[in-house]
Amino acid sequence: MNTTALAFLGDAVYEVYVRERVLQMEKVHVDHLHKLAINYVNNAGQAKAVKRMMNEDFLAEEEVSLVKRARNHKTASKPKNADPVNYKLATAFEALIGWLHLEGRKDRCEEIIFRAMEIIEEPQQKGTQHE
Repeated sequence: MNTTALAFLGDAVYEVYVRERVLQMEKVHVDHLHKLAINYVNNAGQAKAVKRMMNEDFLAEEEVSLVKRARNHKTASKPKNADPVNYKLATAFEALIGWLHLEGRKDRCEEIIFRAMEIIEEPQQKGTQHE
C-alpha cells in the first residue's frame, strides 16, 4: 500500500492514543487538552521519537524498512512551517502506525506508540532543539 495512505490512517490511530493520554494527565478545559496534545502530534516530536527508536534498535527490520520507504517517498506537497526532514520522518512514523494497525498488530502498534510518547515527554536538553 502507498505509504502516504498508511500515514493518513496512522495519523488518526495515533491521534486517538494521544487524546486518551492527555485525558489521563489532566481533566481540564478542552483548549488546554489540545495544547498538551500538540506536543505529541507535531512533526518535531514524532521525528525525534522515530529517529531514537531506529537508533535504539527498538524497531524490527521490516519496520525500519517501511519507515525508510515512507521517509523517502516523493510527495508533491511541501510542509508549511515545518522542517522538511522532520516532516518526512513524522510522516514515516505515521505510516508505520497505519501499517501495524492494518496488519492487526495492535500490541506492537501500542508498544511503538507508548515508546514514542515516552521519548516525546523527555525534558529537552539545554542547547539542543532536535535529536
